[in-house]
Amino acid sequence: MPDSPAAAVPAVKPASHARDILRLAVPAFGALIAEPLFLLADSAIVGHLGVAQLAGVGLASAVLHTAVGLMVFLAYSTTPAVARAVGDGQFGKALAAGRDGVWLALLLGIVLAVAGFLAAEPLVGLMGAGGDVRSFAVDYLRWSMPGLVAMLLIFAGTGVLRGLQDTRTPLVVATAGFSLNVVLNLVLVYGLGWSVAGSAAGTSIAQWAMAAVYLVMVQRNARRHGVSLLPDWRGIRALTKVGSWLMLRTLSLRIAILATVLVVTGQGAVNLAAHQLAMTVFTFLAFALDALAIAAQALIGKELGASNPENARLLTRTMIRWGTGFGVVTGALLAAAAPFAGALFTSDPGVQSVLTLALWALAAGQPIAGYVFVLDGVLIGAGDAKYLAVAGVVNLAAYLPLLLAVPLAGTAGAAALVWVWAAFSLGYMLARAVTLGLRARTDRWMVLGS
Repeated sequence: MPDSPAAAVPAVKPASHARDILRLAVPAFGALIAEPLFLLADSAIVGHLGVAQLAGVGLASAVLHTAVGLMVFLAYSTTPAVARAVGDGQFGKALAAGRDGVWLALLLGIVLAVAGFLAAEPLVGLMGAGGDVRSFAVDYLRWSMPGLVAMLLIFAGTGVLRGLQDTRTPLVVATAGFSLNVVLNLVLVYGLGWSVAGSAAGTSIAQWAMAAVYLVMVQRNARRHGVSLLPDWRGIRALTKVGSWLMLRTLSLRIAILATVLVVTGQGAVNLAAHQLAMTVFTFLAFALDALAIAAQALIGKELGASNPENARLLTRTMIRWGTGFGVVTGALLAAAAPFAGALFTSDPGVQSVLTLALWALAAGQPIAGYVFVLDGVLIGAGDAKYLAVAGVVNLAAYLPLLLAVPLAGTAGAAALVWVWAAFSLGYMLARAVTLGLRARTDRWMVLGS
C-alpha cells in the first residue's frame, strides 16, 4: 500500500458529495433500525408466554449480543478494504477482499457457535439465573447458535455491499428478514408450541435466509469478475489483523457501557430504571449518527483508494458539519421533550423525574456525539484501526475515574444519575472527540491507494 499520494484528482462539487452521503446514509439508517427489531419482535412474542420466559430471553440476549457486538468488526474491516479497491478501479481485488471477509465470518461463526452451545449452561449460570429462568435462557441461547453463524455472515456481506457503495440492498434484506422472523416466531412459538426455543429457531432461520442472499450476491459478483471463491489465507490474515484492532476498539466501548450500568445498579431501582430508559433514547439517536458513520466508511475508503485526498478532506468536513448539526438539533429537541418523555415509558413519578434530568445531560452531549460518530466512521473507512484501538483504551482510562467518582463521593439519588450521564455524554464523548479530532487534523490516516 503506497505511503505517498498520487496526483490529486480535483475535488467534486459539494452538492455531489451531499447526494452521495444521503444516498448511502438514508438506507443505512433504515437497515440499522431494522436490526434491533429482531430482538423487539422476539421479546413481544415471548412476553405473552410468561415472566420466566421473557426473563430467560432477556438474559440469553445479553450474552448473545455481547458476542455479536464484538464481531461487528467483520463489517467494519471489510467495508474499507472493498471500498479502497473500488476507488482504485480494481473490482476483482474488491470482491476478493469481500470473499475473504465472508470466509473469516464463517470460520469465526462456527467456532463461536460450537463454543456457545457447549458453554450455554455455565454462561447463564454466571449471570446468576436459576430455576425456570435459567432453563429458558439456556434453551434460547442454544437454539440461537445456528443463527450466530448466519449473523456473522450478514456482517461480512453487509460490509461487502457497503464497500461497493450499496446500502439499499442491506435495507431490503433486513426488512424482509424482520418480516420473515415475525411469521416464523408466531408459527413456532404458538402454532407448534416450541416456547422460547421456537423464538430462537425462527430467528435463526430468518438470519440464514438473509445470509443466503448475501452469499449468492458475493458468489455471482465474484464469478462475473473471474475471482475464485476459494479463500486467500493472506487476505484473511490481513482482515484478521485489522479486525483485532477494531475488536479492541469495540471492547473499550462495551466496557464503558458495562461499567456505567454497574455503577448505576448500586444507586437503586429508580435510578437503574431511569438509566435504562435514557440509554434506550441514546441508542436510538446513535442509529442516525451511525448511518452517517457508515456513509463515511464507504466514501472515505473509496476516495483514498482512488488517491483523492482533497475529496476525502471535503467529505470529512461536510460530514462533520452534518453530524454536529444533527447533534445540535436532536439535543435541542430532546431537552424540550425531556420533561414529558418519561410519561411515554413509565407511570412511576420517581422514575419520570430522574429520567428528565438524565435526558437533559444526554441532550447537552449530543453535538459532541455527532462529531465523534462521524470521525469514528471516517477513520474506520481509512483503515486507521490501530489508532482507534489505542485511542479507545485512552478514552476508557479517562472515563473510568469520572464514573467512579460517583460512589466514592457518596453521591446519591437523582444527583448520582445526573453525574453518571454527564460523565458519559460529556466527559467520555469529549475524550473521544479530542483523540479523534487530533488524529483527523493530521495526514497520517490518509494512506492512499488500494
